[in-house]
Amino acid sequence: MRKLLLGLMLPLILAACGAEPKWAPTEDVQQVRYHHDGPPSITLFTVISNRTGSGAHSGLMINGRQRVLFDPAGTWWSPSIPERNDVHYGITPHVLSYYIDYHTRETYHTVMQTVEVSPEVAEMAIRAVEAYGAVSKAHCAKSITSILRTLPGFEGIKETYYPKKLMAQFSRIPGVKEHTVYDDDEDDNSGLLKEQQKNRY
Repeated sequence: MRKLLLGLMLPLILAACGAEPKWAPTEDVQQVRYHHDGPPSITLFTVISNRTGSGAHSGLMINGRQRVLFDPAGTWWSPSIPERNDVHYGITPHVLSYYIDYHTRETYHTVMQTVEVSPEVAEMAIRAVEAYGAVSKAHCAKSITSILRTLPGFEGIKETYYPKKLMAQFSRIPGVKEHTVYDDDEDDNSGLLKEQQKNRY
């Protein structure tokens, strides 16, 4: 009975998660390819409710030969950023700021946890998110844990549906750096999505 109730409640608890399959053309993906000058790294984003303290969404950014964003079952999008099954390409600093601003507002704050990895692990992570496929609602944290635990140095990560439990596990990885972002923007972020449509990155 407990498992049944948990299954019924998860979609409500993780209401910020929800997406559909997409597949951008190869030429669009190649055109926006972006490499950040920083070291190879993996960054976990955790969106947390300011009212309840519960985790609402998880995302994963990988910086390797290119920088991509895995936003499983996420609702953020940009018309100029190609997406393939929850993997967004061309994550420049400007694009990243929109992603963070979209999630961070008067009702939510965002925790960013970054750990440096080898170039080989970064490439393994990119291949893993690209191969995972579109993620169904309420499975954002589960999909990320499923991917991370296959990577060297992240074997201790256990699968979970809960973003905050994933965040707690990620915090125990040696060398992780954490940064929290707050914003007092109003809760309705539809205006931000409209603003993005006017910009080409």
